Amino acid sequence: MVPADEGGGMMRADLLADPVDGLDEALAAVAAFDEVLVGGLLRPQPAQAAGLAGLAAAVAGTPLAAKVAEAAEKAVAGAADEDHFVALAAARSALLGSVHDALTDRVQQAAGRTPGEWTAPAPAAQQPAGVLAAARSWLADLARCGWRGIDHDVVSGAAQVVGAMLPDPALRRQAALLDGFAAELAASCPGSALERVPARRWADLWSRGMLLTLPGATAAAPAGTATGRLLPLGVDLHEHATAVQAQVHGVFEPADGGTPLLVRASVSAPKPDTVVGAGLWQLLRPHMSLLAAVSEGRSMDLVGMPVTAEGDLLWSDAYARQGEAADAFSTARVALPTAAGGPTAPLDRHPARIAVPVFLEGYTAETGDEGLVFALAGQRLAVDTDRIPAAGPLTPEAVAASVACIGLLRWDAGSFLVQPLAVETTVRKKPVAVQAGAWAGGTADKAGVKAEKAATDAAAVLRERAGRLLRK
Repeated sequence: MVPADEGGGMMRADLLADPVDGLDEALAAVAAFDEVLVGGLLRPQPAQAAGLAGLAAAVAGTPLAAKVAEAAEKAVAGAADEDHFVALAAARSALLGSVHDALTDRVQQAAGRTPGEWTAPAPAAQQPAGVLAAARSWLADLARCGWRGIDHDVVSGAAQVVGAMLPDPALRRQAALLDGFAAELAASCPGSALERVPARRWADLWSRGMLLTLPGATAAAPAGTATGRLLPLGVDLHEHATAVQAQVHGVFEPADGGTPLLVRASVSAPKPDTVVGAGLWQLLRPHMSLLAAVSEGRSMDLVGMPVTAEGDLLWSDAYARQGEAADAFSTARVALPTAAGGPTAPLDRHPARIAVPVFLEGYTAETGDEGLVFALAGQRLAVDTDRIPAAGPLTPEAVAASVACIGLLRWDAGSFLVQPLAVETTVRKKPVAVQAGAWAGGTADKAGVKAEKAATDAAAVLRERAGRLLRK
């Protein structure tokens, strides 16, 4: 992805800055409904009635129109039941899905790619209706009391539901969402004392939770297998107080000579909150040989690796072996422009999910009041340096001094921005590549070695304490 006037011909940077028709109106309707949930629907006020009417009007020309209009009317009267709340959640998700689709189309146009087509999934296996109904009931109670009205009595109602879900592998997805959501709410109780309510985030979790209680909501599109060469581009590291995930983005070249595909491979692990920085890789690398390949600049040869319709490799080392040397920037320059992206599952259509691998060069890095930006092809693209992990050698300073960048194109707060995964910079007149995931497979870097030793010591102390508790 370079400026067209630099000879690459792969990017229309101006398209990223052009307004998208209907985008502001759709987001305004979502924001108004999110404020409805802040106050709750037990005794709706006039402002909440306006928010509900706006949501219904926004989907008036869709198949949801009649159900959402009825749901809004009942909610205004304080008489909405669980089915009405499901309809409201569906309308909100549909609006954000339309925003996702419009932005994704714009990204595909700018990058010169063709989006994949979604294949309808086979019916999902029947799930226990009782526990899903209980989850809907709890979520409906949340909607009635609103985020300002939550207390520990209301939030604790999730515990029994989550406990019933966890033993069933088919319900783990719903259980994880409800458990995390309830934990956030519990940490914020009482809602009446909150200085600021994360209205968009909690409405996202509430809507998704509601829809995941419906039959067939978790049905997966037909999956296949991948045989060919995987060329890594970079690693996106997600860290939470109790969990960590590494998501490797790459280009897959099928052995049969088919169209190269953009793919992802993820590995997750629970973690204690004392393990941070480069120590996180110790928790992840035993589960995925691909992390070592990223550090060493190598490809991976895959044989029969399961892959979803969305391009997610269901990674198992049994289907992979280390391949030849493969420089990430060579991959970005040669293979990335020809790679096709996969479709997005209906329930995953949300602007926050947009993360498209891109390659940029020929830009000028500028730092000002708005932070770091790349100026290219007459446009300015914001750089999200907050997403650069501390678990690698990549720093905002290295990005600011770079001449080329592999990153993920995202959308946030009304504009596109790029999250750097790797950059090329010049050191002593020689080009040097710096990767966020350079320490994933191990490192001799002094800072990385020090962080890994600290993590090893912390893990040893935790194991000793756990052993002592078990012996008691």
